[in-house]
Amino acid sequence: RGQSSPSDFWYDQDEHEWVAVLAGMAQLQIEGQEQTVILLPGDSYHLPAHTKHRVGWTAPDQDTIWLAVFWNAS
Repeated sequence: RGQSSPSDFWYDQDEHEWVAVLAGMAQLQIEGQEQTVILLPGDSYHLPAHTKHRVGWTAPDQDTIWLAVFWNAS
């Protein structure tokens, strides 16, 4: 509830990632993009390898449950 990435931290992964929100709500911030991504239950988002991103926030009043699938870029 209410989690976020530290303000100076960005994920930069060698793998591709697909995330889905199963419950709750979350905001993703993608480096270099002004627009943020809001994910509601049932929404998903694909992050190609080395796409720098962070969690802006998760719902403060309920648990946010994610499903994340990672696979190699090669």
